[in-house]
Amino acid sequence: MSHNSFGHLFRVTTWGESHGPSIGGVIDGCPPGLALTEADIQPFLDRRRPGQSRFTTQRQEPDAVRILSGTYEGLTTGTPISLMIENTDQRSRDYGNIADRYRPGHADVTYDLKYGLRDPRGGGRSSARETAVRVAAGAVARRVMGPQVRVRGALVQIGPHAIDPVRWDWDQVGQNPFFCPDADMVPVWESYLDQVRKSGSSTGAIISLEADGVPAGLGAPIYAKLDAELASALMGINAVKAVEIGAGFAAAALSGEENADPMRMQDGRIAFQSNHAGGILGGISTGQPIIARFAVKPTSSILTAVASVTRDGEAVDVATKGRHDPCVGIRAVPVGEAMLACVLADHLLRHRGQTGR
Repeated sequence: MSHNSFGHLFRVTTWGESHGPSIGGVIDGCPPGLALTEADIQPFLDRRRPGQSRFTTQRQEPDAVRILSGTYEGLTTGTPISLMIENTDQRSRDYGNIADRYRPGHADVTYDLKYGLRDPRGGGRSSARETAVRVAAGAVARRVMGPQVRVRGALVQIGPHAIDPVRWDWDQVGQNPFFCPDADMVPVWESYLDQVRKSGSSTGAIISLEADGVPAGLGAPIYAKLDAELASALMGINAVKAVEIGAGFAAAALSGEENADPMRMQDGRIAFQSNHAGGILGGISTGQPIIARFAVKPTSSILTAVASVTRDGEAVDVATKGRHDPCVGIRAVPVGEAMLACVLADHLLRHRGQTGR
């Protein structure tokens, strides 16, 4: 199987399966001399770690990262950085009854059609367990960009319940299990997810991402558009079905005058008066905040039986047992942040290589 890497100058390759002994990755292209230890990566993994509330899977994984190469005395050496995270709480027996059955909504059927075999234990390579490595890579990407670039994300909708943007407060994101910026929405989501979980079903979500301090000029106007590569990175996250940049789909209902981001000079610099473009014009960053949103479908592993077939074509009903997130969108927030950070770090290095600044 190829296609296990993403990025160009800042390039990430991941390896491992959901129920294997460990997962990990190799980061190539990280500049030398950057301060980096496991302690710089672990806080980001802790935000994604399962089993932290009743609203996520109860699989208990410490997600403790080890740096195997690429650093010396706490500094990056410029050589490949190898990372490893052990899997410690697999329950492969939970998947014994679906070894020859395709779970509706999962990659089981397409994986088998493509490769002629599959690992039914948690989805094997196609499991969202792999995204832990992306989060670790995102922590390294933040080191590449430096403190002047701030990447953050928030959950803005679960099922039909969306936050009120007027009540948006970034300080609230770390104060609840949903990464929710609207304190009034937290009890609504708690009640809703308790009902979803008890019914044996699942629900989807929408995540909003923002990157402040991104310099103007990242990206290119044709085949390396910043927004195109960001959309590709976000679509590569498990269960993501839609991505929008800036005003996104809402731009279709705007007039040209409404959608345009007017400009004036302020203190000798160009100042935009709005940001419908999401900080990217013609595939190149404007210097405004990068704004992106992505939608995550309902978790496909549910207790409710759904019509399917076996590998031999026999009609069956499949209910997935085991430990699963009633809403995978919750833990997708730090994953989305990581992918945004990796794309920006890659484009920052490419920009320096092309322009020298």
